[in-house]
Amino acid sequence: MKPRRQNVGVGLTISRRITRSMTKLQPNSFPIPDELVFEIFSRLPSKTIARYRCVSKLCSSMLRRQDFTDSFLTKSCARPQLLFACEDDSKYIFFSSPQPENPEDNSYVVASNHLACFPSSYSLFGCTYGFLCYGANMILNSRLRVGVDSYLGYDPVAKQLKHQVLTLGTKNLSWRLVECCVPHFSCRKWICIGGVLYYTASVNSSSFSSMLVCFNLRSEKFRFVSFMETFSRAMHESTTLVNHDGKLGLLMSEDSSNVTRSSKSFDMWVLQDAEWSKHVYVLPPSWKDVVTETMCIAGMVGTSEIVLSPRFQYVPSYVIYYNVESKTIRKVGIQGLEAFQGSRFYTYLNYVENVKFL
Repeated sequence: MKPRRQNVGVGLTISRRITRSMTKLQPNSFPIPDELVFEIFSRLPSKTIARYRCVSKLCSSMLRRQDFTDSFLTKSCARPQLLFACEDDSKYIFFSSPQPENPEDNSYVVASNHLACFPSSYSLFGCTYGFLCYGANMILNSRLRVGVDSYLGYDPVAKQLKHQVLTLGTKNLSWRLVECCVPHFSCRKWICIGGVLYYTASVNSSSFSSMLVCFNLRSEKFRFVSFMETFSRAMHESTTLVNHDGKLGLLMSEDSSNVTRSSKSFDMWVLQDAEWSKHVYVLPPSWKDVVTETMCIAGMVGTSEIVLSPRFQYVPSYVIYYNVESKTIRKVGIQGLEAFQGSRFYTYLNYVENVKFL
């Protein structure tokens, strides 16, 4: 019998040989191979996956399988998005939009997609691997009232999310305190790269950031990297922890606590083998023509593009991509945020959809 061609989904062509066993429908299986089911569903948005999980026991069982979750995340990582968190009145409203894929284009527009809405009575701590870290700060009762900051990390080897320290996705959920031999105060700047959670810290609540804390999510062990005094004092509000091609980078405006049209350059400190190396990116004259307001550093794409967004979004909404190699600036408009003019926005890079069931 000749193979029969079937068109499935959008732009997907499958060729397979029809056998006698395939024509007999099983009550607990789809009439097509599991691999084809995975391929179809992995192309759908996470909201659609959530709805299909409620259609039947068969769909629920299939779409909760670990191999499907891994397949969906792999495809989602191949098409990362921008994530926007809008602080509007008494709530956070979340949107996503595609990250630009044509670095040579000077200016174009992408559409936003509404994701969710949560009360702003709690704090928004950040985002990693498609999960938002959102909640209330904890206070531990001891001889001293000590605040506990919340972080969310992902171990890509064990495929586990950990939060303060609670391992999500396991049967027995219980909070654990991890002992640290060096007392310190977190400065609330953090990032998770390759299974290691990084955050800046100081020896007391009023001093400059004097150290980098590295927490290994698998071993649950701390490591500390000291800052040079001049480097520590140079850190200010604009300093952002970024993923510099798999390495930790500290990116900041060289001459100001804010990123404005008068900024002249960016400083980048990259950590490799417990040593810091410095890079200076001088801004071109066209910077003043593009930037008209105070900007925030959202992060970095690879090793060449710095992404910035306005501290407050106004119509038209936009983000800026600055390529440190070609020294080109792209202004990308974001459609769908017009109703939130003047609201405080938080922008996250490389957002991916994750359908892991916690």
